[in-house]
Amino acid sequence: MQTRLTLRLDERLIRRARAFAEGRSKSVSQLVAEFFTALEDRPTTGDEDLPPVTRSLYGRLAGASATEEAYRRRLEEKHR
Repeated sequence: MQTRLTLRLDERLIRRARAFAEGRSKSVSQLVAEFFTALEDRPTTGDEDLPPVTRSLYGRLAGASATEEAYRRRLEEKHR
């Protein structure tokens, strides 16, 4: 069953969306449906609520090993 949805968007954005859809032989409705389907199918990482800068760093040190002693040595070297 399909149901209507009304979106309120800037006219310029609507024109761009229509042109984008037309270039792909689709309707704006099809594009919106595909977008939300893609969001639904995307695996979650648990970082969705993080600020953008933090999210960009999320997982960068996965697998790295660091001990408290190594951290202390680094701080000592840095502040000499």
